[in-house]
Amino acid sequence: EELVHSLSRLAADEDAPALVLVTHHLEEVPPGFTHAMLLREGSVVAQGPIADVLTEEHLSETFGLPLEVRSEGGRYTAVARRA
Repeated sequence: EELVHSLSRLAADEDAPALVLVTHHLEEVPPGFTHAMLLREGSVVAQGPIADVLTEEHLSETFGLPLEVRSEGGRYTAVARRA
């Protein structure tokens, strides 16, 4: 959480260099990041503004299972849908 908070502060700093975060955990994406790219087996599933990319449809395709995605306060979470 300290790292996520620090990265969020950097993302808000106009003088900070461009940041690229690579993660398999949606919860680690800090508030303030503006764009995302999702990959599956080396191919792009979706890319663009973060709100357009981190959707249930795109993340379910990326991870190969139905996911429920939530966003609160600029933080995202995903959990598997129950059958």
